[in-house]
Amino acid sequence: MKNRTYICIDLKSFYASVECVERNLDPMTTNLVVADPERSDKTICLAITPAMKALGISNRCRVFQIPKDVKYVMAEPRMQKYIDYAAHIYEIYLKYISKDDIHVYSIDEVFMDVTDYLGLYNMTAKELGIAIISDIYTALGIRATCGIGTNLYLAKIALDITAKHAKDFIGELDEESYIKKLWDHKPLKDFWRIGAGTVTQLEKYGIKTMRDIANTDEDFLYKLFGVDAELLIDHAWGREPVTVKDIKTYKPKSNSISSGQVLMRDYEFEEGRIIIKEMADLLCLDLLDKNLVTDSITLHVGYSNALNAKPAHGTVSLPFETSADTIIVPAISKLYEDIVDKSMAIRRVNMTCNRVSEEGFHQYNLFADADELERNRKIQNAVLDIKKKFGKNAVLKGMNLQESATTMDRNRQIGGHKSGN
Repeated sequence: MKNRTYICIDLKSFYASVECVERNLDPMTTNLVVADPERSDKTICLAITPAMKALGISNRCRVFQIPKDVKYVMAEPRMQKYIDYAAHIYEIYLKYISKDDIHVYSIDEVFMDVTDYLGLYNMTAKELGIAIISDIYTALGIRATCGIGTNLYLAKIALDITAKHAKDFIGELDEESYIKKLWDHKPLKDFWRIGAGTVTQLEKYGIKTMRDIANTDEDFLYKLFGVDAELLIDHAWGREPVTVKDIKTYKPKSNSISSGQVLMRDYEFEEGRIIIKEMADLLCLDLLDKNLVTDSITLHVGYSNALNAKPAHGTVSLPFETSADTIIVPAISKLYEDIVDKSMAIRRVNMTCNRVSEEGFHQYNLFADADELERNRKIQNAVLDIKKKFGKNAVLKGMNLQESATTMDRNRQIGGHKSGN
């Protein structure tokens, strides 16, 4: 099989860099924080500039954790602005690489299989990486780092660990150089896909480096981590069998659609019911818009942090696959009534439509009123059309106007943050 070459590109402190560019400031020398000033100082910073990172400040810190003697600009999140920049940058990627060979990992990070392009451009992978990140900086003023590897994992590790220590912000790794340079690297949490829980479990047995993992009995690791040990062992040796093509052609056995929110204050039981019904209503419209149906809904409700109580969790089965709000909203409201402690203050809500599938045709049970469901479907479609034409808040229900409702504010957000302009 032909050896492959991958590039992983990350936009440095993307949100903060965009805000600096918009203000004609240099993110490498400017102290800037992207955070919502309307929220408390406990809110998490969405991004900070490299200049602030150089001061030892954590990228995902809370506002109150920034040292008092550090002066900085606070920029209100503008999610639509960041999406627009990301779209422009993606267009730059397409000047060099086909979309079939690009995997968008996040809004600020992509993987590219550049194997078949190096001969075309008569470039090394490093030269191609430099050309792309230089193009981004020239066009938009956004700096980027680049990792190059013989598989997706090594490209990511080259980006995360090696590139940040290179003067040109470019790192390169193959299996041999990975073992030579990073087998003894600490801490283990610096490596992609190794979380704090895994680190803690490994350290119980004196395993603190990738060398230690590679030299540990594989049966022991499988006993500790189950099937996940396979990934750990492969990565310890710098191996990764998955390709961009594999990612592109992957089809999950089942799909779901979910929605969640962290409430800005503690909510009483009846206030929480409004939130549940609002979320279910929006999920129904989302299903209808995507021509999908579901046969069950899972609800997860977290109580106030001050209570330190186990969250409420449950699933309700629907009488048939549907996207109708007249079926789903009452069902989820009943589930909420059954599983949530009325004496507890609520702070977090997550709702998931399980096993969603394409709606090929309407199939109801004997007890369903087909005419009523069809009438409801036409109303939902009309609501969708109006929202698409005039905005998400163009059509609202009475519950959305109640004091504890959040839909109107959430409709003005993207990803839980202000969309900006």
